[in-house]
Amino acid sequence: MYIASFNELFDFCQRAAAHDVLAVDTEFLRERTYHPMLCLIQVATEDESAAIDPLAIDDLGPLKELLADKRRTKVFHACDQDIEIIYDTMGIMPAPMFDTQLAAAFLGHRMQIGYGALVQAMEGVHLPKADGLTDWSHRPLDTDQLAYAEDDVRYLPRIYRAMMDELVRLDRLSWMAPELQQVCDRMLQRRDPREAYVHLKRSTSLTRKQLAIAREVCAWRESRASERDLPRKWVMADEVIVELCRHAPRDIERMRRIRGTQSLSARDAESLMNAIRKGVHCDPRMYPQVKHRPRTTADTDSVIDLMYAMLRLLSDSSGVAIPLIATRDDLHTFLSGDKDSPLRTGWRYELAGRRLEGLLAGEVGLTVKDGHLEML
Repeated sequence: MYIASFNELFDFCQRAAAHDVLAVDTEFLRERTYHPMLCLIQVATEDESAAIDPLAIDDLGPLKELLADKRRTKVFHACDQDIEIIYDTMGIMPAPMFDTQLAAAFLGHRMQIGYGALVQAMEGVHLPKADGLTDWSHRPLDTDQLAYAEDDVRYLPRIYRAMMDELVRLDRLSWMAPELQQVCDRMLQRRDPREAYVHLKRSTSLTRKQLAIAREVCAWRESRASERDLPRKWVMADEVIVELCRHAPRDIERMRRIRGTQSLSARDAESLMNAIRKGVHCDPRMYPQVKHRPRTTADTDSVIDLMYAMLRLLSDSSGVAIPLIATRDDLHTFLSGDKDSPLRTGWRYELAGRRLEGLLAGEVGLTVKDGHLEML
């Protein structure tokens, strides 16, 4: 069902409000803008699905009210970008929320399984592949586009019910909540201009003082990109920012010697120079913290290999995807005794941390039996 008027939207939301589960997906464009352009919102209940056209409807109030209602679970697949654009467009964080991609990693599927592969595995339905070059802002949308868009939510309510039953049976429902909260926290962090430097390419090559400059320059870039609704890299490339941080030019003349700054207007050059100066004069106590991977030796690398072998065994027996339990870096921090290691708290400790402690203490071992790895 294609919805392109307020009255149609109001009627659909009235019907959808009778359900406790809503599947949600979005289609958007952001290649040439800083702010993503919301082009379509797909919503499904167990009875019907709809493609809602925000380019044709000025007032999305009924949908906003529906998505903000905490009595209904909003089901997404790979929710990161969807919740970001809903937050941008409507100013709400859909809650409570459930992510079928995340849940799948707890239930024997691979990490970051695609929607089509999940539908195939759980519903036995083969979905046509998406056209990655579809321009969702172009109107009118044809029948095939609308069918594809609604397929993105059509099967989610049933998949959600099946996943909930399995998570409850395995007593893993409580494992989902902190992981979903981290998704929301990361989305909000990405929106903080002073946290933008965290995503700067090649930032690991910078010192803490240089990172203090990067924090200010990246915040400056976020401000300019947002004001002009341009992609960040169109304002200034990451490589240019890294060079600015390394050289820390003391004036505009020196700054303009760095390739990529020559096209800046006089106003932008001055405000950028102010950002650099602010970073240069940052109190050392306020420098960004840098987490360094613990140095390893041949012996510690061997221990990490053994820990990873146990992690693989635990993943196979539990059905929880290895990357969701821990990365090799997580194993390094655990081995180093870091109290902040994710393997020392919550479900990760319950599933793997306790056993890894036993392995490192010599209380648990691994052996090979009939060609298979087993725990002693």
